[in-house]
Amino acid sequence: MGSQPDMATPQEKRLRNVHQLTFGGQNAEAYFSADGKKLIFQSTHGDVKCDQIFIMNIDGSDQHMVSTGNGRTTCSYFYPNGKKILYASTHLTSPECPLKPDYSKGYVWGVYSGYDIFTANSDGSGLKQLTNTPGYDAEATISLDGKKITFTSVRNGDLDIYIMDADGKNVKQLTHELGYDGGPAFSPDGKRIVYRAYHPQNEKDIADYKALLAQNLIRPTSLEIWLMKSDGSDKKQITNLGAASFGPAFTADGKKIIFSTNYDPATHATGGEGNFELWTMNPDGTALERITYSDGFDGFPMFSPDGKKLVWASNRNGKAPHETNIFIADWIP
Repeated sequence: MGSQPDMATPQEKRLRNVHQLTFGGQNAEAYFSADGKKLIFQSTHGDVKCDQIFIMNIDGSDQHMVSTGNGRTTCSYFYPNGKKILYASTHLTSPECPLKPDYSKGYVWGVYSGYDIFTANSDGSGLKQLTNTPGYDAEATISLDGKKITFTSVRNGDLDIYIMDADGKNVKQLTHELGYDGGPAFSPDGKRIVYRAYHPQNEKDIADYKALLAQNLIRPTSLEIWLMKSDGSDKKQITNLGAASFGPAFTADGKKIIFSTNYDPATHATGGEGNFELWTMNPDGTALERITYSDGFDGFPMFSPDGKKLVWASNRNGKAPHETNIFIADWIP
């Protein structure tokens, strides 16, 4: 890895030694193990027709699949002890890849009803189902103390955030607003959850949201970042960018939040569907700072547990349209 040139762009003052870890296909949502030595991520490449879960070392070596190879998977995470992993998969519904969303309805995401959340040993063995409600259960992350999992579910008819014990027991609903509440991640101390949300306000938007959700789709063109206590109290909207902001995570010290957005500060509007950059801000939404300056997509950021490295997914250096790879960099505070 040391022989790779630094792939940071000149404006990326917070990033040094930007190195590419995957080469080809669509790779995303890479998250660190608690010891900072491994990454778990989802990938579609070569013979892998839709996302499966892989693990690799942080230098990109020893990439290997740990999901079943059936269905489609998403949102993988290590348990803090490093011995178990968590991910969502549709393989119980069908071994085939689920049908892609109908883009004639515009830019939409599929919230596949076949998704349930599973745990397994870190080599993929010992698969165990944690959720078995009808509809979408996914987007799960674990608190640093390993005691709680937060996730997104449609079990009550709307996309909301839930919390449960690490073994799947004691499920509690945290959000109740109509609309999409998802992508939850704990603060390092486990006391807060940062997430993305879209709450339609007028009759037309509400009808559009409900009609799409009935087809297991959402339109993620307007998402803001929210923060709440991990018991669901004290909810606050912390961005008001009028763009698609998602993938929030705390810095290792809990003092900042990093996220991806297509907000364009020059025009105070979205920068187009394809151009997403990473930004940091204070937990109250102040002190916005742009981190990446690269054409196309930069998203799904996560800091290493010691705060010294940042991993994310990016279109930079892609050899084919929509190619997305995992990158790692030293973080300059």
